Amino acid sequence: MAQKSSANSGLKLGKNVLKNSLVKIVLGVIATGSFAIAFGQEKIAQYMPFTKTANSSCLNQFYRSEPPFLTKASLQKNSSALCFNGFNVMYSGISKTPLWSAEYLSPTRLSQKIKREDSFHEETRLSASHRASLSDYKGSGYDRGHMSPNADMPDKQSQADSFSLANMVPQAPKNNQQVWRELEEATRAIVTKQKQDVYVVTGPVFSGQKLKTIGNGVIVPTAVFKAIYMPKSGKIGAYLAPNNNSLQVKVISVCQLEELVGINIFPQLTEEQKRNTYKLPLKATQVKANQEIEYSHWDAESQCAEAISAEQLLAVQKQFQAEKSSLNADVTLPNIDQHTQHALVKQLTDALLQYLMQLLK
Repeated sequence: MAQKSSANSGLKLGKNVLKNSLVKIVLGVIATGSFAIAFGQEKIAQYMPFTKTANSSCLNQFYRSEPPFLTKASLQKNSSALCFNGFNVMYSGISKTPLWSAEYLSPTRLSQKIKREDSFHEETRLSASHRASLSDYKGSGYDRGHMSPNADMPDKQSQADSFSLANMVPQAPKNNQQVWRELEEATRAIVTKQKQDVYVVTGPVFSGQKLKTIGNGVIVPTAVFKAIYMPKSGKIGAYLAPNNNSLQVKVISVCQLEELVGINIFPQLTEEQKRNTYKLPLKATQVKANQEIEYSHWDAESQCAEAISAEQLLAVQKQFQAEKSSLNADVTLPNIDQHTQHALVKQLTDALLQYLMQLLK
């Protein structure tokens, strides 16, 4: 009998110890829940998925949210809308290069100085048969030339994205390293010195019947262009440089560029606006803070791209929106107010307590 009594006492003691341990757990949960409600509001907001605000829509990279439009039917074959952090690309699986790369530059964006970190990489969102590879450029004699440049990027993620081969064309070394670098610097100088927002569309020109290729079919552009528009002043124009080591470059009207490449570069602008041409700076040193960019001429000869219907523009916009949504980066979910967050935390705590109380029974 003594042994049985001793065993019962031991069993009761074990149950009491277990019960006390569970009580301590419950009290700990209560204390933690109370602490979260009282002091953890800001931290909770960081981890609740419904309080996160995603990156701004990729359509913000376009003036009035309207992308350039491929008016030349042959360009549309195997084309892909690609939305990146800080810029957008319309990519061609035929040339294995961008057809255009667009970005919105502002003084705020360019106030961020990011140290360059090269990270050239293939664009895995594209099928293997359509994308350029690192080996295509190796030993080709051509640089991997950024269309939206690394130096325009406001953060590390945008910088990394800019090194995608979907943002590159085979570019002659002197054209890339001197002429194009100087034009990129001049464009940034307009933004930073004159405090103007600038919308930029950059891309390749493919002219002629016989085009050179490198690697596994990456087409070498015959020229490269950069079109810019400044909404504040209405100034507009485009740079055009042959893709060779001649160091040549000229400024043309956007209408002349549109006729050359088969793209409506700025579909939201009128033909009259795109026929105006200004003396765009070729170097950053030519940009003065209080000196307006001078008018050059009216282009009465070039054939501007045909006007685009609202339905056509909407279709292209949807391509970029759908592509961005697939990356879970274009959705701004509703913020939850403070009262609701408190209530949700309390509900979560109560549910956990009920579960633990069930274990105590």
